[in-house]
Amino acid sequence: MSTRQQASMNGEASQRTQEAPQPASGNSGAIAAVLSGVFWGLGQLFNRQYLKGILFMVFEAVGLFYLINNLPRAIWGLYTLGETPSQMMKVGKLYKMVPGDHSIHLIIKGLITLLVLFVFIWVYVLIVKDALAVGRARAKGDKPNNFLQSLVYVQEHKFAYLFLALPTAAVLFFTIMPIIFMILLAFTNYSAPDHIPPAKLVDWVGFQNFVDLLQLGTWSGTFYGVLTWTIIWAILATVTCYFGGILVALLVQQAGIKFKTMWRTIFIIPYAIPQMLSFLIMRNMFNGEFGPINQYLSYFGLGKLPWLSDPFWAKVTVLLVNMWVGIPVTMVLVIGILTTIPRDMYEAADVDGATAWHKFKAITMPMILYSTAPILIGQFAGNINNFNVIFLMTNGNPPNGEYQYAGSTDLLVTWLYKLTLDNNKFNIAAAIGIIIFIIVASLSIWSYRRTRSFREEDMIQ
Repeated sequence: MSTRQQASMNGEASQRTQEAPQPASGNSGAIAAVLSGVFWGLGQLFNRQYLKGILFMVFEAVGLFYLINNLPRAIWGLYTLGETPSQMMKVGKLYKMVPGDHSIHLIIKGLITLLVLFVFIWVYVLIVKDALAVGRARAKGDKPNNFLQSLVYVQEHKFAYLFLALPTAAVLFFTIMPIIFMILLAFTNYSAPDHIPPAKLVDWVGFQNFVDLLQLGTWSGTFYGVLTWTIIWAILATVTCYFGGILVALLVQQAGIKFKTMWRTIFIIPYAIPQMLSFLIMRNMFNGEFGPINQYLSYFGLGKLPWLSDPFWAKVTVLLVNMWVGIPVTMVLVIGILTTIPRDMYEAADVDGATAWHKFKAITMPMILYSTAPILIGQFAGNINNFNVIFLMTNGNPPNGEYQYAGSTDLLVTWLYKLTLDNNKFNIAAAIGIIIFIIVASLSIWSYRRTRSFREEDMIQ
């Protein structure tokens, strides 16, 4: 081999050695993680991801600037709820409103700041983990991605997370934060007339609102009465719509029934029409003085019924109207289930001499329950919070002299509405909201865990 060829080969080998990534020290990952833990981006700079590191440093600087300026006052505001209310003071010959602390604004701003702190800490952990992973890869001899390669990697492998980041932030600030705000209000005395900002401050009162609801006579009587009717309503509304829908579906799907499409269309029309319109029409039809239903009863020599003015008949009326709009939903679900039941099962039952009742009991109903049990639980939870039918049909009336800000047909959710928007009893309303959540969540979880669907799914897993 000539000297020139040997020199050329040595030069190429040297060039390949220079281009190949050199393994970093074995503790590069730990060093990079510590550096990013000290300040965002330092670990990325150590890993030779310069643009990425600079961006992280800018993000931390912005985050620290916001938190340093807002976090101390946020903690003070949440702890004290303010110290000085707004006051009218005489300035010269005129009276002028001097702004003070607004307790509700302090709670909201404090929650926003704490949520920003939570996001800041979460991003901090992600950046440290990123520096650790890249540092360990360098220790194995891998070349770290540059900024463009990192963008391509995110687009190809982490696009779903990136795409979900914005809606997740929206859920955090527009759903979770209001829920936390409502929970906090339940532990304050935020109510008219003595604790409405900005003229008055709000104070923390612990569990006093819950004690008042459960023990104080003026509130406990209303709470237990409305709670009892809410449970009765939820059970009856769910059972009537569920079994009514099954009955209608079985009748429509009967062999020999003609014009099945027409019957399905007729029964689905009440559900297709907007509920608000249906309820307002029904409210006029059941009017005790000039409603068409009482007019028809008069034509047949029957007395007029107090459909909406008597507590008992008002409850019967809302149950009937709820069936009108609720049965079509179950009917559609059950018709879909009936079409999936294998015909072989019915043919085998016919061979065994089973009657129609036995086939319904042993085949049809178990299949319906298996498929609709979770939906049935959802309907029960929805009926506990069924605001539309009660509010639009009766507005919670007729009045009940023994109740506090509630009528005879009010559910907990409509009572909560009246306490909030009509009477400014925000603290009691927030406590009721928490109780509704506990009731709905407990009953739903307990019921669902006892269903066959849940047990079989648990066995599969």
